[in-house]
Amino acid sequence: MGNARKAALTVLERCRRAGAWSDAVIGGVCDAEGLDVRDRALTAALCYGEQQNRTLLDYVIRQRSTLPLNRIEPKVLDILRLSVYQLLFLDKIPASAAVNEAVTLCRQSGYTRATGFVNAVLRGVATDPAIPEIPGNPVKRLSIRWSHPEWLVAEWLETLGEAETEALLRLDNAPAPLTIQTNTIKIDTQSLRSALAEEGVQTKPHPFLADCLIAEAGDLSKTAAFRDGWFYVQDAASRMAVLAAAPKQGQRILDVCAAPGGKSFAAAVLTGGAADIIACDLHPNKLRRIRDGAARLGLDCIMTLARDAREERPDWDGAFDLVLADVPCSGLGVIRKKPDIRWKDPGELDRLPKAQHAILCGAAASVAAGGTLLYSTCTVRERENFAVVRRFLAEYPAFVPEDFVCADGSRSENGMLQLWPQRQHTDGFFIAKLRKRN
Repeated sequence: MGNARKAALTVLERCRRAGAWSDAVIGGVCDAEGLDVRDRALTAALCYGEQQNRTLLDYVIRQRSTLPLNRIEPKVLDILRLSVYQLLFLDKIPASAAVNEAVTLCRQSGYTRATGFVNAVLRGVATDPAIPEIPGNPVKRLSIRWSHPEWLVAEWLETLGEAETEALLRLDNAPAPLTIQTNTIKIDTQSLRSALAEEGVQTKPHPFLADCLIAEAGDLSKTAAFRDGWFYVQDAASRMAVLAAAPKQGQRILDVCAAPGGKSFAAAVLTGGAADIIACDLHPNKLRRIRDGAARLGLDCIMTLARDAREERPDWDGAFDLVLADVPCSGLGVIRKKPDIRWKDPGELDRLPKAQHAILCGAAASVAAGGTLLYSTCTVRERENFAVVRRFLAEYPAFVPEDFVCADGSRSENGMLQLWPQRQHTDGFFIAKLRKRN
């Protein structure tokens, strides 16, 4: 366990110093420390737990500390946060072990003088490890209890109300279901379940989405079923977006922001591999992942191309029956998968709608008369979703919204639908279906 705590501390320090995302750092740190499967799992749990509960952890530390947070050495504060998280949330780790390991980490990190202070704070928390009642207005209270920035809590309160906002915040701090889609070109879903069960991976059918399974957490990439291309990992919301687009055999399909390839894969599978699909991305290294995924799945109908989606190609004018534009966004619909997303600078996020609008306009030129343009994001912000589409429709009268019904019965309004984790139990996701007039 000491190795896992040391690795978790290294991850937090790198994220803090370099602005890196934790999911991009954890694997490399665990490899460098030579951690086994158990310690890798604990390292990830500690890192994600700290990020999911940081504001609450700081609140608890302030109650026990003789120093304000801004006077605590950043690495010592990281140690305190990791340790308080263990005391509050991890029942299987004895309180004495959490306290002693924290003191050891201080010494190993060169902060011997802080050991007494860390010991006193943590023993105070260990004496009463209950999550405290938090006074204040709803924004302040919910922000602290569920560790989301106040600006985001205020935004959701205005949209959802207090009860539903708290339900969303609670889900953001809960484990995300691991959903996989059957590659029905190679195998049927029941046979896939049986094959995974033989490898020790239990699954259950998704409650409303056909050929979609919810799998136990684990490294599915190690299974023979994965290597043989019998499934791909994709959230139900992303699959629902492609279903709304309704790809058909014989169509020419363009995916303008395709990486990591899930929607291109879904369109290929839904058409039985009988569509002509071009998957584009700005970065060539991301296209390699799409090619590798398509090869594993046996989807030779997908071609990749490096391209800036904001720019029009005259030779593609009106050339595609279906254009998918799953644009870069704030990612606030997938916080439970990437907990550090919540701490993004809101000023940077406010610049996204301009780029999203530019991509949507660039994609529109490639849609054939009578064809479909699908706009989607994995966020739940009105300004990145409804506002972008409404602006586009006002500027491009050749396109009209087309309503659709999702597999769970959710219905769009004016061709637009916002999916919410606390409602559909999927990622937070936005779908807009637009038809180009004949």
